[in-house]
Order: sequence, then structure tokens, then C-alpha cells
Amino acid sequence: MGIGRRTFVAVAASVAAAGCLDGTEDNTDGEAEDGFEVETVVDGLSSPWGTEFLPDRRMLVTERTGSLLLVDRDDGEAREVDGVPDVYDAGQGGMLDVTTPPEFEDEPWVYLTYSATDDDGASATHLGRGRLDSDGAELEGFEVLHVAEPFVDSTQHYGSRVVFGDDGAVYFTVGDRGFKDFGPNHVSQDTENELGATLRLEPDGSVPDDNPFVDEDGFRDSLYSYGHRNSQGMAVHPETGELWQSEHGERDGDEINVVERGENHGWPVAHYGCEYGTEEPVGDQPDERDDIVDPVYYWDCTSGGFPPAGATFYDGDAFPEWQGDLFVGNLAGRYLGRFAVDGRDVEEEEPLLADRGWRIRDVEVAPDTGYVYVAVDSPDAPLVRLVSE
Repeated sequence: MGIGRRTFVAVAASVAAAGCLDGTEDNTDGEAEDGFEVETVVDGLSSPWGTEFLPDRRMLVTERTGSLLLVDRDDGEAREVDGVPDVYDAGQGGMLDVTTPPEFEDEPWVYLTYSATDDDGASATHLGRGRLDSDGAELEGFEVLHVAEPFVDSTQHYGSRVVFGDDGAVYFTVGDRGFKDFGPNHVSQDTENELGATLRLEPDGSVPDDNPFVDEDGFRDSLYSYGHRNSQGMAVHPETGELWQSEHGERDGDEINVVERGENHGWPVAHYGCEYGTEEPVGDQPDERDDIVDPVYYWDCTSGGFPPAGATFYDGDAFPEWQGDLFVGNLAGRYLGRFAVDGRDVEEEEPLLADRGWRIRDVEVAPDTGYVYVAVDSPDAPLVRLVSE
């Protein structure tokens, strides 16, 4: 199982070695790759993190440094949106993901995840929303919906992707905040907190009555799944409605998971990676434990890994050969991963954008054109799109 999953490690390593340190290597618009061309939508972005399409050919882009932008996909004009919350821009924190509900045209809510601090300076992953006045570029009446507790004195592993499920609920990921006390007492295995978990909420931030652990002793009502390290990609499968996540491992051990309701996904009691700087496994092998949900795809310790970011399924018309594939941004490997998906069988295909030196932070498919939009992680970054030739 592990051998087939290491097919592209050498490619990733060579790309990482050759890539620009800041991930902003200059490239010519319209330069053709295999079956597509790359166009720059807008450049000069400050560490973009999340993207979301609006019905009017504009899109929302978060900058980790604290901004939300309204970007015109046709002319590249970017306007800063007022009314966003103050964020804790430190380490891996800041303004993170953005999404909108299916009924956005009638109820123009914009949901943001971000890190913010309490009065003592500790930080936590937050979920909030405001109503978008797109003409005035403002979020009106922004409110905090949920804070993933506890607050922690750390700037690591916030998560935090947010999506609406087919059931209308809001799902968002929370990282383990970097705790290193591996074993059964780790925060990701402690169901009385909300770290290292996928949370499920109503659109107004309340807890759904049908959450798996509601009113169960020893569990937070908001929990949907637990035993996660740091899931920074999440997508709803367009046919099955399943929730898929891309998750960072320790040393390698990166994973693609299908999230199971009320289940333990293993971290750190079962993991395919090793402790950093060693070849010492972290916990048991997941496939050897009946109480752990095994990832559908993973990278073994010493394989080189695949530090994953945003993820999306391709369901557009521009690239019929990609239909049903899963796209996942690769950070340290500096390419866009494409995975063929058949049920829960996953196979990595040839890397895309592997010659650009780009850390890929997010990827989304435009619902009107089927073009693939890619956000590059850099202090001076482009947002690009892959268009059919």
C-alpha cells in the first residue's frame, strides 16, 4: 500500500529544491501546460488563504494578514471589504478561510474562520459571519458564532477550513494547536475540548440536535469527528455528499480522509508518520486498529510527504478528463496535486504547476466556467486560473 503512494515523492522533492524561496517565480500568462493555460487573475496579494466564488463573477479572497478582498474575475480589480474582525496574525494564524451558504443570493452571509486572542493573549480558532453589501464592499453586523475552546498559548495548527454540507450544516476544522504530548491523553483524543476536531454547527452557530455526541457525558456537543492533527483542506464530494479532508502529518504521515460521523481518526495514537527528526513512529499503524478510521490515502514516514492545503473536487465542464478528480494544494512540495477518485480508491496523478516554485494554499473550481483557481501562499502572491486551451 505504501509503495504506490510514494510514486511522486522524487518529483515533489526536486520541485521543492528548485522552487523560489518566496514562491513567487515569475511566469508568463497564457503559457501552456498539458491541456491548459495559466492566467493571472490578480497579483500582489498578501498571503492569500481562502477563496469563494460569488454569483456575479466576483470572488472573495482572504489574506492571512487580516483582510478580506472582493476580486473581479474579469479585470482583476481587488477591493478590501470593511467590517471584518480583528485577527491574530502570528505564526500560522490570521484571517483564514471563507465560505458562503447555498442560499447566498437571498441571504448574503459570508462566513470566516480566523484566529483571535482572549484578554490573556492566548488564541483560538473562531467562526463568524456578516452580511455582504457587495456594492459597498462591507460585511454588515459581523458576529462571532463559535470559538473552538480552549484558548491556547500557541501560534500553530489552527485548522481551519469551513464548508456547508449537503445537510445545510456548517463544518469547520480545528487543529491540535501543536501539542506534542503524543499518546491517549493528547488534546486530539480528549473529547471534552474542541481541538484536533471537525465541528458541526447550524448556520447561526448553534449546535444541531442530531450531532453525534449531543448530551453525551465526556464529549463536546459540537464535535463531529476527532483525532485530527491539522486539517487544512475540506471538500464535499459532489456525488456522495461525503466530507473529505486533507490533513498534515507529523514527519510525513500526511493524509486524505473521508470524515466519519462520530469517529476517531487516530491522531496521535495511530499515525503513518514519525516524530520530526526521527524514524520513530507516532502511535500504532491505523490499519491495525479497529477503533480508528483509516485514511483513504497517506504518505508513509520517510516518503517525503505531501504537506496539504486547500482541496476541491472537479465537477466542471472545461476539463472533462478531470471530472470527479480531487485537487489538493501542496505547500512544501510546491505543486498542485491531482488525485483520481473511484469510490474511496485514490491514486495520485501527474503533478500540476510543478515548475512554478509555488506553495499552493487553496484551489477552487469556478461554477460558471469550470476553470480551476489557485491561490499561491506568499507575502506577494498571485491568484491564477487554469483555463482550457
